Amino acid sequence: MPEDESLGALVAQASTHISTLVRSEIELAKAELKFDAKRVGTATGLFGAAAFIGHLCLILASFTIAYALMAAGLAQWLAFLIVTVFYLVVAGALVFVGYRRLKGLNRMQRTTRTLRNLKGGGGDGETVEGGTARPSLFPETAPARKPYTGPTAGQVGAHRETVSETPSHGG
Repeated sequence: MPEDESLGALVAQASTHISTLVRSEIELAKAELKFDAKRVGTATGLFGAAAFIGHLCLILASFTIAYALMAAGLAQWLAFLIVTVFYLVVAGALVFVGYRRLKGLNRMQRTTRTLRNLKGGGGDGETVEGGTARPSLFPETAPARKPYTGPTAGQVGAHRETVSETPSHGG
């Protein structure tokens, strides 16, 4: 009966059940990841093939446009030059837009600030009236914080007595 079991036996049973549950969850995660990885691999291959075919179509369309310009009366070199310059302009516009998008990155400022707060143990910011800290908008320019010099968790708990397996009071 469960009432007759000792606390130690119940804790041992609970740890066995927890470790079995954790192992089962890890195996489930592995199986799901394997299944998803296969699907992602297949999809990546299909996207790669589609990109290659699309690239071939772009090349053929470029020749078609150039020959259509030649049929309209332009010299061969001029028709191919117009197509080439068009693609250079499109590529330049894409580079410009991509560069502007990269320029707007915030360099993970919030994450950096949070990690500094966790590492330093205190608020990262300026003090306002009333002595409370307000987060700084620019953590790089915030005043340096003093390191934590209080007691550690081991020092706080050092004065406590150990708990024995058998009850020592109350019979």
